[in-house]
Amino acid sequence: MIVKCLLDLEFDSKKKASIVWKSVRVDDYHFVDSRVEGKRLIAKIEAKSIPSLLRTLNDYLACVSIAEKVTD
Repeated sequence: MIVKCLLDLEFDSKKKASIVWKSVRVDDYHFVDSRVEGKRLIAKIEAKSIPSLLRTLNDYLACVSIAEKVTD
């Protein structure tokens, strides 16, 4: 089974979205396909099981949260 999730995260500015994306994309590997569209960071995440997807989402969102905090 393949489980997929689409994240659509909107930031205050294009610059902030780009900085956060550049900070977290190094960890994308083959689990995450991400891009920036204006003020939005779009991330498609795939996993082989729901528990695996949840762990990946947790890790990804934790990294996004930290990157967002250091840009403030």
